[in-house]
Amino acid sequence: MLAAWIVVAVLAVLAVFQIALALGAPWGAFAWGGQTKVLPTSLRIGSACAVPLYAVIAVVVLDRAREIDVLSNGVATASAWVVFGFAALSVLVNAASRSKPERYTMTPLCVVFAVASFVVATS
Repeated sequence: MLAAWIVVAVLAVLAVFQIALALGAPWGAFAWGGQTKVLPTSLRIGSACAVPLYAVIAVVVLDRAREIDVLSNGVATASAWVVFGFAALSVLVNAASRSKPERYTMTPLCVVFAVASFVVATS
């Protein structure tokens, strides 16, 4: 299902971005409220922790889309709705950011994530 692969692509982009932030890339204006150019240690840890979460989300989405089969149908269905809720919340959080770079880049990316995850959840 195309929507599932769109979610995975968005997550891959976000994972690379979060890894770069965790390693000290000066892209802090695009994440975590955009308060610092280079993230402090606590937010670097948060960025590093986001990557395994993205991997779990990818497994849920691919399983719900029947691209892989590692979860029971009930778990995949319920988890897909949790993923959609997370994606929808991420749209709101990024749209409310005080950082214009974060608002203008991450909000549209999260809209794509939310719409595609909704398609997967309803499939």
